[in-house]
Amino acid sequence: KMYRTVKATSGRQIFQPLHTLRNAEKELLPGFHQFEWQPALKNVSTSWDVGIIDGLSGWTTSVDDVPAETIGRRFRYDVALVSALKDLEEDIMEGLRERGLDDSACTSGFTVVIKESCDGMGDVSEKHGSGPAVPEKAVRFSFTIMSIYIRLDEEEDAVTIFQEQKPNSELSCRPLCLMFVDESDHETLTGILGPVVAERKAMLDSRLILTIGGMQRSFRFFFRGTGYDEKMVRELEGLEASGSTYVCTLCDSTRAEASENMVLHSITRSHGENLQRYEIWRTNPFSESADELRDRVKGVSAKPFMETQPTLDALHCDIGNATE
Repeated sequence: KMYRTVKATSGRQIFQPLHTLRNAEKELLPGFHQFEWQPALKNVSTSWDVGIIDGLSGWTTSVDDVPAETIGRRFRYDVALVSALKDLEEDIMEGLRERGLDDSACTSGFTVVIKESCDGMGDVSEKHGSGPAVPEKAVRFSFTIMSIYIRLDEEEDAVTIFQEQKPNSELSCRPLCLMFVDESDHETLTGILGPVVAERKAMLDSRLILTIGGMQRSFRFFFRGTGYDEKMVRELEGLEASGSTYVCTLCDSTRAEASENMVLHSITRSHGENLQRYEIWRTNPFSESADELRDRVKGVSAKPFMETQPTLDALHCDIGNATE
């Protein structure tokens, strides 16, 4: 897709010297386009004219300057979102035209729904070679723009102007962060993805001002963490692994209870409650034995760090299907 875009924007064939191609590609990399946040993002660095960020040792200026011991590389979240929106510029304008909307009247009220995904990539070790020693596992965090809609007046229904037709295709899935980490290494994962979560949180309270179709328009973002598998959800929520007695990521049922009661299942706990339970697990205020303590916190064993939406999780879906 990238090369197709390079050709489309430049109108030239791509069989060219590498440096020409490199320059054309720079437009497609986060950090190329001007944008602004209103109000400015809190707790997010203001320097944004960068290629890729190194998760350990701060900002680097070029895509190529990677110290050998780097274990995580990422784009800044807001910069990557800007790049993704600019990539969809033609689709957005086309969507406005198709809905018969006057594009000069549509300068604010855009809402963008983002699906976030994060998963382990398995074994990525070098089979033979003398590179730096890195963990054999990698994790990739990415996002997909699922839809963009606009609400012109408060009363009016929202009009969808862009809907991703292939939301599970690798063409619409944009990488944000790659790390050499095992997905069950909770501490390292928290250390690298912590700033991503902080940036995402900051963006919820702000509006992005970006030029699309020659006019400045304002966008707000909603994030849905629906691209995580159960293992990753448990990891991010600080729960015991999937072999736990407590089968469900959103309620307190045990395996025995779930097998006896296929109907009366409901979502009973929130991210905040998991945090409180982690504190109980950590401090053991009632001086209980390990088994009693575990029964009290119902499978919360690490500190959750990423608030996931309380949507139906895999187990409840299975129970629902079985009931059907």
